[in-house]
Amino acid sequence: MAQTERRTAAGPGRLSWEQSSDLIVVGGVILVIVMMVLPMPPLLLDLLFVLNIALGLLVLMLTMNVRHALELAVFPSLLLVLTLLRLGLNVSSTRLILLHGYAGEVIRAFGHFVVGGNYVVGFVVFLILVVIQFIVITRGAERVAEVAARFTLDAMPGKQMSIDADLNAGLITEREARQRRADIEREADFYGAMDGASKFVRGDAIASIVITLINIVGGFAVGVGQRGLAFDEAVRVYTLLTVGDGLVTQIPALLISTATGILITRAASESNLGRDMTRQMFANPQVLMIASGALVLFGLMPGLPTLPFLVLAGVAAASAMAAQRMATAPKGEREEEADRQAAGAGAPAEGPESVLPLLQTDIIELEIGYQLIPLVDAQQGGDLLHRITLIRRQLALELGLVVPSIRIRDNMQLAPSEYLVKVKGIEAGRAELMLDHYLAMDSTGQGRSLGGIPTREPAFGLPAQWIPAERREQAEAEGFTVVDPPSVLATHLTEILRRFAPELIGRQEVKLLLDRIREDFPAVVDELVPDLLTLGEIQKVLQGLLAEGVPIRDMVTILEALADAARVQRDPEFLLAHVRQALSRHISHLYAQDGVLSAVTLSSSLEAELQEALEAAGNGLDVAWPAARIQAFYRALASQVERAAAQGRQAVLLTSPALRRPLRRLTERVLAQVPVVSFNEISGDVTVQAVGTVELDHAG
Repeated sequence: MAQTERRTAAGPGRLSWEQSSDLIVVGGVILVIVMMVLPMPPLLLDLLFVLNIALGLLVLMLTMNVRHALELAVFPSLLLVLTLLRLGLNVSSTRLILLHGYAGEVIRAFGHFVVGGNYVVGFVVFLILVVIQFIVITRGAERVAEVAARFTLDAMPGKQMSIDADLNAGLITEREARQRRADIEREADFYGAMDGASKFVRGDAIASIVITLINIVGGFAVGVGQRGLAFDEAVRVYTLLTVGDGLVTQIPALLISTATGILITRAASESNLGRDMTRQMFANPQVLMIASGALVLFGLMPGLPTLPFLVLAGVAAASAMAAQRMATAPKGEREEEADRQAAGAGAPAEGPESVLPLLQTDIIELEIGYQLIPLVDAQQGGDLLHRITLIRRQLALELGLVVPSIRIRDNMQLAPSEYLVKVKGIEAGRAELMLDHYLAMDSTGQGRSLGGIPTREPAFGLPAQWIPAERREQAEAEGFTVVDPPSVLATHLTEILRRFAPELIGRQEVKLLLDRIREDFPAVVDELVPDLLTLGEIQKVLQGLLAEGVPIRDMVTILEALADAARVQRDPEFLLAHVRQALSRHISHLYAQDGVLSAVTLSSSLEAELQEALEAAGNGLDVAWPAARIQAFYRALASQVERAAAQGRQAVLLTSPALRRPLRRLTERVLAQVPVVSFNEISGDVTVQAVGTVELDHAG
């Protein structure tokens, strides 16, 4: 199916570029194998020799212009294919040389023109090239590849831990962490493959020497024994052809081995090879001036040629002066020049747009005083980063909310033991910790004292006290709840994230959720967006659910309910009510205990009064009550809820669907912890038990 779609996209009867490249590579490998078996015409062999040289130059240029080895991750396989191509050309040229004494114009040109028709000179040049490749470049590249593979594998655990630390600190996203882990694995695989692939280059050098010797002996035997040539004529003809063949194949082999060495030695480069070399070698003007002076001294010594030394001394002096001007240039000019070099020749440097990153505000920030830094430092036993990871997972499981990365930084303006949590740049909570103490809270509610330092638990505002570590067991034995400082901070942070959950889901987060759902349920998303609702309208519904603590994990049910309701009306309040009804099982079991939902209801007279107040307001959401009447309602509702809590029950305010949203708006600022549920949000498998009724005196 995928191939059919690609062919259709490329046009009827036409292959896409991916398919064409696949066929070209496969055809090239098959051609190499065919060259080793079947005789090749001299003209085709000339083209393949030129192609071999061109590929060698191309690979060398690529390795000099990559910034990281993984940009050319295919290099080990490419090295094998190019080595196989050279060996195939050797076999084909050997066959033509021995059969016809002619193997094309390229070999003849290298044998006659390049070495001047002198086979002794040609053979010496060939041996020098082989020695350079085999002893110098290949041996060094092989050793570097072996060491790089070993150290890359040894460094993998440390790199993985560094990625986990950056992820927990909020410096990178989960997608970036996955990409960096994949890059580490690819890097280890690459250097492991290069360790083996370097053996191809070494074997190619050895094979070149052996093939050349075989060709010379074989050519002498064929020329003298079969073709009846004189001894000196046979040596001259076949040795020149063999040397020409060796030079034609050895030059691209030398280019490839050089490219191999360059690629595996570029471990800490920041740019391409040429820019790194010029920037690092000619950046120190003092060194260049010393080199210039030394060259002048050599030029003035008797017996040495003066002109070459003086010319190079002038070049070194000019480079030193240019480097000095660059070093003494204003900082802004140097940064501008660096930006221009990094962007490439002719690219415009950054202007006013460079301040744009300063305008970005982190969604969640945790600032700590310097005494709390050990909580973050894993080397000092701090596990706060791990706790934050667990908090994000916990909220994802409970609410279905992907909490953005939390950025942690130290703030010298805070008290040494103080921390501050910001949401979208605005303070959301702060408290102080005592690292060498434990926070003890009286679970009985009697206000007993342990003689500690009085304080307030930051997450819920409960009375507490800081006690020394040696009194922890005593406090636990007396029934106190004892918590260590990292747990206090983690609990406070968790409650802040719960409270501000509606602000943490924006349009971008909604789009990410929809993209994830589309992978498994494309029809659900495609029906809803963008024909029926926009991202902003879906965002308002999700924010409404999170504001009342309703999880949004069941996104499929939410989207299906929105698709049904949006065909009738697109008002956010109507959509929210319809979605809550679709999530009745979730809502019921969220507040039920052992299958029983404890409910506080409104008296019939109070419901009628509320209905009249809604009609008087005119918008169907606000209750037109005087302030005294609202305060009386708060007191009556709080009394019923507290009475249920004294019996160990979490009560909800149960009302009619028409009053649910107005009552929620009425209570969300003062009694936000009291859930407001309508009758049609109760599933049939939950039993409703009334624990109280809210009644008010006649308003008069």
